[in-house]
Amino acid sequence: MIPFVALWLAAAPLSSVQLEGFPFVQQKPDFCGEADVEMALRRLGRQVTQDDVFNASGLDPAKGRGVWANELGAALRNLGLEPGQTWYRVNPSRAQAELDAQWAALHADLVAGTPSIVCMHYDASPGTTEHFRLITGYDATKDEVVYQEPAEPDGANRHMKRADFLALWPFKPAKDKWTVIRLRLAPQGEPPALAPQTAPTPAEVAQHVMTLKETLPRNFTLAWEKPFLVVGNEEPDKVRSRGKDVVRWTRDLLLKDFFQKPPEHLEEVWIFKDAATYEASSRSLFHTEPTTPYGYYLSGRRAMVMNIRPGYGTLTHEMVHPFMHANWPEGPAWLNEGLGSLFEFPGERDGHFIGQLNWRLPAVQQAIREKWVPRISTLTHTTDDAFYADETGVHYAMARYLCYWLQERGLLVKFVQRAQALKAIDPSGSSALKEVLGGDPDSFQADWEAFVTGLKRVRRGA
Repeated sequence: MIPFVALWLAAAPLSSVQLEGFPFVQQKPDFCGEADVEMALRRLGRQVTQDDVFNASGLDPAKGRGVWANELGAALRNLGLEPGQTWYRVNPSRAQAELDAQWAALHADLVAGTPSIVCMHYDASPGTTEHFRLITGYDATKDEVVYQEPAEPDGANRHMKRADFLALWPFKPAKDKWTVIRLRLAPQGEPPALAPQTAPTPAEVAQHVMTLKETLPRNFTLAWEKPFLVVGNEEPDKVRSRGKDVVRWTRDLLLKDFFQKPPEHLEEVWIFKDAATYEASSRSLFHTEPTTPYGYYLSGRRAMVMNIRPGYGTLTHEMVHPFMHANWPEGPAWLNEGLGSLFEFPGERDGHFIGQLNWRLPAVQQAIREKWVPRISTLTHTTDDAFYADETGVHYAMARYLCYWLQERGLLVKFVQRAQALKAIDPSGSSALKEVLGGDPDSFQADWEAFVTGLKRVRRGA
């Protein structure tokens, strides 16, 4: 209901007004509201970017869009501005009078020095989009609204006939239901400090998802577990469960014991429900022919691609590598793959991440029995190229079960942490291994071999 005084003011002549000092900012894709707020806050001397505005909104970046009205209102309040009511009903039977009244209220704010952001139709074409514009003035001599157009590179101080503005402003979801959207930009008290953000920020993720959606088939669901963007073609709830129960679980436990910081770059985790979609999508989306039925890593794209049908062991294995790279970029392959392989059959014991016996055990047991398993010192000093050149699988298996042996002795966490601490003076990890064992690692060869040969795997599918 529009108050009578507002209707009376709407009928009165309106004076020209122009607020100055808005540095023009062109929006990133779908960040029109965010760019409007950046312009308004920079006018107030605050160095806030459109990314900061998105981050302050609390919007899930996996949705892959910019903020809508309510989310923009939340961002404004978090940034020390009061947007006011935001949503206003317009009675279609009195549309012109009530729209004039809404304009009069906006104009009164301009006269008082307060700009507004409006959500309106971009233009009058069929199928036009909704769009946020920053209203900064009114030219009474030409009856034109002055606004900042964030969608275009030369969008500063644009003019639009007030009649055209009022035609584009209301949304009409039904014949008897019209709405206009306006957010006032009135400062409230001391500006709050921006909440610190670490990379990848929510805004960066949202922009990444927008680009991803340009080629993403419609039957995919996305879930965000920083820094991992989970993309899957299972049922939506199942994809979100993979994110929470596998990706988040693995991330949190790796950080709890083994690594000080998470990866600083967004990592995609593509989870396909079966071999057919895994293989077909590898070709259509990534132009890659899979060489394994389980999964692989695309380093140039920072993407883990996997068939989840055999289990999630490949996923938990591959998740180790970006953590290793973030904390020890030159870490040795034997430890990188030893930890990855250890956690390809993961579990949890007393709140800590553990590996369990898996299919790699027979290879190392056979090498021990036939007396061609390497010495521990040989493994730890093996170059990365030599480690990966082994076609027997023994390097992977020995590295895994060396880590497993340390784990079962209660030494693995201490060793991994100490190896990272000594990385500048010993890139192989052997010094840390000697330190935690309390002697030359090779002097423990017999103990390790006896331990490994005594292991018996109970088949549980991993």
